Amino acid sequence: MSEFPVEVTPEAVLQMQRILSRKGQEGTFIRIGVKGGGCSGLEYVLRLDTERLPQDLELTVEDVVVVCDARSAVFLEGSTLTYTGNLIGGGFSFENPNAKRSCGCGTSFTPAN
Repeated sequence: MSEFPVEVTPEAVLQMQRILSRKGQEGTFIRIGVKGGGCSGLEYVLRLDTERLPQDLELTVEDVVVVCDARSAVFLEGSTLTYTGNLIGGGFSFENPNAKRSCGCGTSFTPAN
């Protein structure tokens, strides 16, 4: 897989720019991925990072660098990362076509395969 697995909406990019301008230092990027856990099996990860891994895939949008490791990319392929500023239910969220089931809060999912 050479293409980045996740589409990032303009609203998400704008919020990432805000976060990076407040908390980022030189070389800081946004890392997305999945890890075992959560109430549905896999939990979404979105955090600031400064260390790249050899298997990382990278996307640059509007000077925001978003990185995803190859293992997570399999579970996120075809997903969209969105951001909404709503008071209830707001924040970053993944629209993931590979999720057979998602938890109520949207932070974890059960993969389809």
